[in-house]
Amino acid sequence: MVLMHRLLAALFLLVLTSAAGATEAGWALLRDGGHVVLLRHANAPGTGEPANFDIAKCATQRNLSDRGRQQAKRIGALFAARAAPVEKVLTSSYCRCADTARLAFGDALTEIDGRLDFLPGDAEGNEEKALALIEFIRSYTDSANLVMVLNEDVAQRLVGVAPREAEALIVARGGETLKVAGRIRFN
Repeated sequence: MVLMHRLLAALFLLVLTSAAGATEAGWALLRDGGHVVLLRHANAPGTGEPANFDIAKCATQRNLSDRGRQQAKRIGALFAARAAPVEKVLTSSYCRCADTARLAFGDALTEIDGRLDFLPGDAEGNEEKALALIEFIRSYTDSANLVMVLNEDVAQRLVGVAPREAEALIVARGGETLKVAGRIRFN
């Protein structure tokens, strides 16, 4: 039994150390600039969308919690301190995404991009948006980092990875498919 506890403790430390190392490697990539970052919105309790969902009305959506607003501000501060400049932030219209973007990076850098709005029940439209996003990301050549604030399902479709809340995925653009080159966990 003691051996089992020690084994579990060692495994926990290994996972914790691995996540911290991955985060540091992610920051190293972003210091160079020129990367596309998929950032999942900060904490917004619940799952899915309410039955009366309307993307134009925040009152019908899951929104950032107090914790989520604090996370977003922390994300912005860390980007400012540890990464090359961010000159543009594209965000989904979902209020939790747009609020994360504005709190982290400010209104001046934030721009709504409808391609990031994967809508419930619109598989065909969402696939068209995904293909347009993949082409856009592949063709990105600016020297500054570009941040895209989005929902989990968009990142899953683009790079095959579902990020945690307030997690950044740095995109590797070479090859036939987009992949994750690095990750940054903010919580």
